[in-house]
Amino acid sequence: MTVLVVGGSGYLGAELARQGGAAGRDTAATFHTRPRDTPGVAWHRLDLRDPRDLERVLDATDPAAVINASSGDADWAVTAEGGMRLALAAARRGVRLVHVSTDAVFSGRRDTYDETCLPDPLTPYGAAKATAETAVRLLCADAVVARTSLILGDGRSGHERLVRGLATGTRRGVLFTDDVRCPVHVRDLAAALWELTRSDRTGVFHLAGPHAVSRHELGALIARRDGLDASRLTAGRRADTRLPGALRLVLDGGASRDALATRLRGAREFLTS
Repeated sequence: MTVLVVGGSGYLGAELARQGGAAGRDTAATFHTRPRDTPGVAWHRLDLRDPRDLERVLDATDPAAVINASSGDADWAVTAEGGMRLALAAARRGVRLVHVSTDAVFSGRRDTYDETCLPDPLTPYGAAKATAETAVRLLCADAVVARTSLILGDGRSGHERLVRGLATGTRRGVLFTDDVRCPVHVRDLAAALWELTRSDRTGVFHLAGPHAVSRHELGALIARRDGLDASRLTAGRRADTRLPGALRLVLDGGASRDALATRLRGAREFLTS
């Protein structure tokens, strides 16, 4: 079966496309600006804001399943409406949909959030993601909504590049001690999404690491892994700023981990092993 990775030129999407191609799966992927050079993957330009463009790509690839790994950040037309448009098209065509969502759909008012928790976002990005995942759950009965957290681990993520810049003095800034997430390795996350795509499982899954760490602790782990001086990372409190959004977002993914063969490692493991 052909699997279409929407957002294949992004950080997670590129790893999904790489794993699909490496496994010899019939994989197609979309890009908005430029395609990746991924062996075994057919690339198609897509603007999720354009319904005709989406239909063109779906006609060309005729996928049995779609993984929506696109990220338009807080752009409502891409993240919310684009996700809804894709859900409508998948439902109409009978295509299996695996929709990647985020911990930003939550406010952080709870200590932890399991798979049964309903969205209560604080930011435009969280609201856009919550709108898209709600549409997916209502329109596609056999779909998967996969919420995740910070994605990193191979050295190329934005957070890892930031930490290297701070530790080497080429960038200025602070890492917050009160901004807590559950980071997941990009390769683990992609493997779990492929497992879900090729299964008959449905519903909401939390695909995050089991370790809740602050941005500062995470930065120290990255710096040590890369042989850099972690003491050069300046600590601060996000609560002392005017930055919007939740401080502590801890995804409880115990039920999801029990259901999957893929193991999702925590940051304290994959950044030290």
